[in-house]
Amino acid sequence: MFLNCHTYYSLRYGTLKIRDLLSLGQQNRAIFMALTDINSTSACLEFIRIASEYNVKPVIGVDFRNDAKQHFIMLAENNEGFQNINEYLSAFLHQRQGTKNAEIPSKAKQLPSTFVIYPFASFEGETLAENEFIGVRMDDINRLKFSPWKDKQSKLVILQTVTFQNKKGFNTHRLLRAIDNNTLLSKLPTSEQASENDVFISEEKLKKAFEEFPQLIKNTENLLNRCYISFNFSKETTCNQKSYTTSEDLDFRLLKKLAYAGIHYRYKRPGERVMLRMEKELGIIKEKGFVSYFLINWKILKYARSKGYFYVGRGSGANSIIAYLLRITDVDPVELDLYFERFINLYRKNPPDFDIDFSWQDRNDITDFIFNTFKNTALIAVYNTFKFKASVRELGKVFGLPKEEIDRLSTQDCNFKTLDKLSQLVIVYSQYIQGFPNYLGIHAGGILISEKPIHYYTATFMPPKGYATTQFDMVIAEDIGLYKFDILSQRGLGKIKDAVEIVKQNHPEKKPIDIHDIKRFKEDERIKDLLRNAKAIGCFYVESPAMRMLLRKLQVDDYLGLVAASSVIRPGVAKSGMMREYILRYRFPEKRKEAHPVLLEIMPETYGVMVYQEDVIKVAHHFGGLDLGEADMLRRGMSGKFRSREEFQKVKDQFFNNCKNSGKAEAFTTEVWRQIESFAGYAFAKGHSASYAVESYQSLFLKAYFPLEYMVATLNNGGGFYSVELYVHEARMHGANILQPCVNKGYGATIIDGKDIYIGFDFLQSLESKLIDRIITERNKNGAFESLDNFLERVSIGMEQVTILIKINAFRFTGRNKRELLWEAYMKINKVSFEENVYTLFKQKKIDYKTPSLPHTALEGAFDEMELLGFPLCSPFELLSVASENKVRATHLPNFTGKTVTIEGYLVTTKRTKTTNGQQMYFGTFVDRNGDFVDTVHFPPVANQYRFRGKGIYSITGKVIEEFDCINIEVIKMERLAIIQDPRYSSATVLKNSDGKDKTVTDNRRKTVKHMP
Repeated sequence: MFLNCHTYYSLRYGTLKIRDLLSLGQQNRAIFMALTDINSTSACLEFIRIASEYNVKPVIGVDFRNDAKQHFIMLAENNEGFQNINEYLSAFLHQRQGTKNAEIPSKAKQLPSTFVIYPFASFEGETLAENEFIGVRMDDINRLKFSPWKDKQSKLVILQTVTFQNKKGFNTHRLLRAIDNNTLLSKLPTSEQASENDVFISEEKLKKAFEEFPQLIKNTENLLNRCYISFNFSKETTCNQKSYTTSEDLDFRLLKKLAYAGIHYRYKRPGERVMLRMEKELGIIKEKGFVSYFLINWKILKYARSKGYFYVGRGSGANSIIAYLLRITDVDPVELDLYFERFINLYRKNPPDFDIDFSWQDRNDITDFIFNTFKNTALIAVYNTFKFKASVRELGKVFGLPKEEIDRLSTQDCNFKTLDKLSQLVIVYSQYIQGFPNYLGIHAGGILISEKPIHYYTATFMPPKGYATTQFDMVIAEDIGLYKFDILSQRGLGKIKDAVEIVKQNHPEKKPIDIHDIKRFKEDERIKDLLRNAKAIGCFYVESPAMRMLLRKLQVDDYLGLVAASSVIRPGVAKSGMMREYILRYRFPEKRKEAHPVLLEIMPETYGVMVYQEDVIKVAHHFGGLDLGEADMLRRGMSGKFRSREEFQKVKDQFFNNCKNSGKAEAFTTEVWRQIESFAGYAFAKGHSASYAVESYQSLFLKAYFPLEYMVATLNNGGGFYSVELYVHEARMHGANILQPCVNKGYGATIIDGKDIYIGFDFLQSLESKLIDRIITERNKNGAFESLDNFLERVSIGMEQVTILIKINAFRFTGRNKRELLWEAYMKINKVSFEENVYTLFKQKKIDYKTPSLPHTALEGAFDEMELLGFPLCSPFELLSVASENKVRATHLPNFTGKTVTIEGYLVTTKRTKTTNGQQMYFGTFVDRNGDFVDTVHFPPVANQYRFRGKGIYSITGKVIEEFDCINIEVIKMERLAIIQDPRYSSATVLKNSDGKDKTVTDNRRKTVKHMP
């Protein structure tokens, strides 16, 4: 009896979760329910999957609307009808008209195997097609009595819309509509909201309301009875493209041929172990029907190699020797003894997971190739949900609260009981809508390649990227057997690729770098030294403060050690308390005896500590007695996607029962399970870590032998973990001369010439990209600029843009100071044309202006750099308002272990975390005057009293602590030091010291203290 039900996937309109809607149907003994979200099929498959649990027969369709105005409802008679509806809806969602999708027409298109219901109140036609009906609401009954349709009841059905459950649901709906319309709640038009009667009522009450029109009750029941839709959620087979060639047999012959062809490339002379593993994998891949999955990945990467693209294949597929032979991955599973069952086993329903990383510069072309090569292709959506802070801000605006109050509420820095009524409502409803889907986004790299058309399963929308995207996420996709291909973007690969090219340009005398010679890199002493001493700034995955400290604690200097470190650093291992245990057992062999004998036997390589996802599966299988099918379910549960599902709970119960039956102590079983649970959503597969380590070695090689070129590549690829400023600092630490952009030598990107690094024009805030192109084009065409005057004649530019170039010292080749150049530009800029320059036979006579003598200091330059680049190119310590006499440096700290010291450091980055009791604490990273790192720990009492106050130089007082040769300062007190007043806006007088350097004397009457921005 319910033809028009909404969930909260009717974005910023509906208020009911899928299970809540079905639960209402079950409570009211509804037999049929039609899910018809507004312009969305996001919830349809999940609705069908779980409807039987609530004894409800699912019907699905779409409520077609323009904004809140309902035009018609379409129901799917069967699967074909659902596909037709998806195609029809997608056509509107793909067409953009300004900022909105194309307008939904008032009359529906005739589609096979579908039914159309028009709302009685707004329908203006007189005739209906065979599959079309008019939906009559309860509040339409009186009008129906006086309508011509009273005599055409065969085309009328009951239309009871369900959007919310109760009054609170209606209030929530109105708030969502106000957010969607970006308006105050008091100004929300009634046309933009649902009727307060759009609630679930019992079928008995509904039939009672229409007792004068029994024909409508019968029509509605007949219509619902004609609808039947079914999908296979068993996951016994995948719905991915089944064949790469023309048949599955031909696919397997090709896969086997490619695997054998790859033996010589990978192994030269393979041993029996390699051949046995290869044959074993081929058999299982064929039996499980995963052949096309391998071949499609192979095809994609064959294309990538033909274009010279760098890539890294990782994920569980890195455990496969077939993937290694097909060059999908570069990790040898035999060398690393990667656990085969983690990759694939006879119990595994879904294909192995290949995460393929490309440079951010190359991924779009790869995506184009996939969409152009394979037929039924789409990106996967993600549900971007309302977060509490964002909800507070949105609802605060809806209620008309002042910004200061909204800021206070969003930080939760308030006592709920003392708030006024409106503020309390903001908090209450922000908590209520937390987790509601807000809008559809795009998965980071997931692409579906389906055997059937994508619209068989879902409608698609067209985001700005220009690729059709599903309306459901990867969890729903996997429920029906659609498994994604992960094509990811990573800046680390761009750094490596660009660095190789920059080395070739800056060192033409050197032989080309074979960046794929990983075997040689593993034995390189310079790389070992970088790892042992944690000097890996800029290097992929090993540069963060946490990783830097872990490497120092472990003193890793080999490949296997780095592979382990890449997984140990993950929150799962740290959360379980096993990171420290692993470090102890790694550093001190006698500690390995403390491992439980059973766990040590299962995981000898990691000393009885669970480090990889494989370890969890091994423990579940060998310790907990789970079969490989149950262990694979545990693996999937660890990803976090299925933690709430009953399957995961069953596996947990089975684990405890098996351990109890085998006589294991309950306390020990509980501890082992605690360690397993801590991995949820965080642990790496060993092959995944090994893939990361390969890329780390490539970047470490470049850092070890070509640090300046590698830093330039790092800057041009968006940096890494840290800000641009630190990579500039790192280049300087390796002997680079850091220079401002120059109109005669600079480019958009940062470049290197010997040891001179010219910051790129792209790093200048507010400099127009078109101007950069004009400068470079003009310089390439007609030679270097001779003077500012010459530049203004040849390049069309306004005063604002030329001011940026002058302030950053891009005209320093003229030998004149910036103030004089600015004066000259101001006098001449309005005399030149702002159109493209045209060269004539006769030059106009120049007007010369006498420029006054205008002094300029290096300190003014530093503030110009901070304004335009975001940081000074000089040492920030030179800008202190009071010269420091503190002599303590980072290299001295090991001599002060256990003692309290005061040291000064320039803030690099902070990390906020929480203690076990939920209090906030911080870790800080600074550099001292020598450029060395100072790492700090700020426990809650200190963190609350001495807060970080943005970039700048801090005086840090604290106790020096040492753990596993890693030095930290446990902060007791901290303050940010004042820097000089900006001389550009002060009444400072510039003098010269006896050594000829600038000295600034400031008028005491206007002396102020300014902190680093």
